[in-house]
Amino acid sequence: MNWMAKTRSSAPASAGVASAKPGPASSGNLPATLRVSNGLKEFLWLISDVRHGRILDLGPVWQSTVSFFVDKGYRVSAEDLLRTWKDFLTAEEEHLRTAPIAEDNEKISPSLLTDKFLETALQYPEQSFHGVLAWDLLDYFDPVVVPILMKRLSSILHPGGAVLALFHSRPVERFQRYRIVDSQTVELLSAPTIAVHAHVFQNREILSLFDQFRSSKTFVGRDQVREGLFLK
Repeated sequence: MNWMAKTRSSAPASAGVASAKPGPASSGNLPATLRVSNGLKEFLWLISDVRHGRILDLGPVWQSTVSFFVDKGYRVSAEDLLRTWKDFLTAEEEHLRTAPIAEDNEKISPSLLTDKFLETALQYPEQSFHGVLAWDLLDYFDPVVVPILMKRLSSILHPGGAVLALFHSRPVERFQRYRIVDSQTVELLSAPTIAVHAHVFQNREILSLFDQFRSSKTFVGRDQVREGLFLK
């Protein structure tokens, strides 16, 4: 399952915003809360050969997203990783606040803290999923934490599986969530802020994060959000 081996009945949409055609509306006709996603279109094409595949959505559960994949014969798991991480940090901070002074002085490094987090988060067998929707959550984690998370994500992704991730070119003004409307349209939903945008990733940093993957594609929309599609 890769870009070179698969053939198309028609050419893929060019990078950026798709042109108008039957099906998903063009970006010029869309409300501000909707976004044409060439990355999603390509993601779906890459996993289209998988029968009864499994998808992991790393955002909150949305019925529209679940129904979209179930209707196509996929099984969907959802784990709101950013909220789980925030709850974990809150619990750790409370523990440090109430711990004896001697124990409080033993600060845990970010890497060890992440290892502790992964003792309960992303607990799936290796090669469990054929596709992962990471959305823009990597932008919200400390850069020290992200490579550790990526190692776990890579381990639970099936060979030939794909990850769709979004990266902002500048700090975001408001926190948003994402849910799928159709095969090339994503809805952006304003939500209470769970975390502050932590890092703007440069191209070389993104490639380094996904160095365990065989190939990648990027699509940059008019909103300057980079969609990255990575094939294991």
